[in-house]
Amino acid sequence: MSKNAGLQKNDLTCRLAQPEPAAKAWFVVQTRYRFEKKVAEHLANKGIEVFLPLRKENRDWSDRKAIVSVPLFPGYAFVYTDWTVVPRLLVLQTVGVMGFVSFARAAAIVPRKQIEDLKLLLAEAVPFSLYPFVKVGQRVRIRGGCLDGVEGLLTQREKEKLVISIDSIQRSLAIEIRGYELEYI
Repeated sequence: MSKNAGLQKNDLTCRLAQPEPAAKAWFVVQTRYRFEKKVAEHLANKGIEVFLPLRKENRDWSDRKAIVSVPLFPGYAFVYTDWTVVPRLLVLQTVGVMGFVSFARAAAIVPRKQIEDLKLLLAEAVPFSLYPFVKVGQRVRIRGGCLDGVEGLLTQREKEKLVISIDSIQRSLAIEIRGYELEYI
């Protein structure tokens, strides 16, 4: 079997486990430790749409204090691409990229709505805290206000918080929902 034949066979296996090759989707890539910003920069320079959610954090050093931007989900970045060979290789050959996050040999796809909700939360500077990943509870949608349409999980322990979960990397954020009207999905 030639080298090319082996690549085609592996490519076929991946295509069977993925959406249509021409369809673009949000995928999660795992990065080297503290390489998230460099990975995002390199991917953007290659023309690949990348989303690296950042949060502001106060840091105190012995000689100064500063507010720094740190990755919201350390070790991960989101890329919007199709699942054909060339874009995959462009992503995988990027310095600092460890690989695509996958389950059962299929790359994890993040629903577009979760990315949009996350972008909205960060753009509106809504106070939030990192929250342990949860899979139980009722899904709800916020009605009205600057967060209209944001969906998440209403926790039973704390009825005043809405948990936004990114399933593929098993990470969650909790936001205060006091004063927002909710509807069950």
